[in-house]
Amino acid sequence: MVRPDQVSLGVLVNAVPRDAVDEAVAVCGVREKRSDGKLPAHVVAYLTLALCLFPDDDYAEVATKVTGSLDRWGCWNADWTVPTTSAITQARKRLGRQVFPELFERTCGPVAGPAGPTAEAAALGTARGSFLRRWRLLGIDGFEVDLPDSTANAAEFGYAGSGDNRSAFPKARVVALAECGTHAFLAAEIDAYAVGEKTLAQRLYPRLRADELLTADRGFYSWPAWDTATATGAALLWRAPTQLDLPVLRVLGDGTYHTALIKPSIRGRRRERLLAAARAGADLSDINTVPDAFDERGLPVIHLARVIEYDVPDRAGNSTGELIVLLTNILDPDPATGGARADELAAAYHQRWEQETANDQLKTHLRGPGRVLRSRLPDLVHQEIWAYLIVHHAISALTAKASAAADLDPDRISFAQALRLIRRTATGTADIPPCGLG
Repeated sequence: MVRPDQVSLGVLVNAVPRDAVDEAVAVCGVREKRSDGKLPAHVVAYLTLALCLFPDDDYAEVATKVTGSLDRWGCWNADWTVPTTSAITQARKRLGRQVFPELFERTCGPVAGPAGPTAEAAALGTARGSFLRRWRLLGIDGFEVDLPDSTANAAEFGYAGSGDNRSAFPKARVVALAECGTHAFLAAEIDAYAVGEKTLAQRLYPRLRADELLTADRGFYSWPAWDTATATGAALLWRAPTQLDLPVLRVLGDGTYHTALIKPSIRGRRRERLLAAARAGADLSDINTVPDAFDERGLPVIHLARVIEYDVPDRAGNSTGELIVLLTNILDPDPATGGARADELAAAYHQRWEQETANDQLKTHLRGPGRVLRSRLPDLVHQEIWAYLIVHHAISALTAKASAAADLDPDRISFAQALRLIRRTATGTADIPPCGLG
């Protein structure tokens, strides 16, 4: 059950507890030097999060709206006066850019879980789009953020295009991992616009875990990406680029087939020897059996994968739809022996589009369509983007809890409605039942 006090500014204090804020501040070494200041680091952190709830309001107005709630939650002293815009800006500068990514790490974990009414469904791999059998479904995608056109932001983040085609504002690029079912962001990388999505994604792959299944569009595939992600032990389900060579090693009973992904620098006779060994069923993980399967550092240069192909009919219904080619490192098609069926994998890949829903929730509903961030300094830009990711996670966690209580798909709980209720009650609490989020 979602308590009434959670549908208020308390959604942030519940999701981002004071202890986590204090620990992040201590780790980053930015604790305030004065003990009597009305803007200690934890207050600045909560005010920065609150700024993301009210993007139309200036600093002082947001502070006026939320200090009452912060007082009730023990994060504000009633004797203090509401800080000015200048004071908040200076306090944010003192906080720096490292506290919020540290805070995200401490508070923004997985939301979906096999608990409550959906426990049995989770075990069967049908938990509201959040699981495929034993794997938690994740998606990866990127989005851009428009920044104020300051000299500092332009120097660090750059613009899209150049000359007459240059974007009106500097842009930051964000690539994030999110749970497919709940839309909750679990990890992210932020950098200049010129840093491509593949580069940022490469920084995220080492974060994957063996109980996760990562879905990705064909724009994310490369040998280094697949190699890095595979090394984590996570399951992968990626769409194959159109021109990728996928030799058929053996056709399986369900119509899928095994293929070999070989490092592009491996060519000629060595490539042919590797393919012959793969077709013969040799143990490619044993350097003594197939030494060609490893480079001079002992790292693999070949991975086995399974290919799932299916057609998606076009909207005109003339049977000339697009061929979807998926790659997975789940080689076994039999769920009874730890594998997954082709139809299950195709359905799981469809859940990848939930990542775009998460991006839209953040950009359109939370931040506002076409809105430019507030921050004119790069450190504050990083703060603000991480704060948006944290606030989005907090709302996603709340809606996921409400959906679990009602045994509903999280998609049935309106993110926009939850956001409106939180904004409406940020200066107080109201008796709003979970059904009010529908």
